[in-house]
Amino acid sequence: MKTTIEIPDTTFRQVKTYAASKGISMKQFFTEALEEQLRRSAECSATASRVRPWMAGFGALAELSQENRRVLKNIDDEFENLDPEDLA
Repeated sequence: MKTTIEIPDTTFRQVKTYAASKGISMKQFFTEALEEQLRRSAECSATASRVRPWMAGFGALAELSQENRRVLKNIDDEFENLDPEDLA
């Protein structure tokens, strides 16, 4: 099927350059990009449908706990590297 889309000139040039560097057509690039976006959207929908109702209000950010621990460890590590005069 043919369709017309309007994209910024800069984006068009980037896509054209990227597709040429990979040896694929712009048609193939756009098709793959749209298919990837649809796949991601379907995965997000499937994941969201598995979330328990209570998670929406209380546990939606639970996956950030590991990231929080990593950030806090980095902060602790940096404070151990302070010069003695900075502690005074």
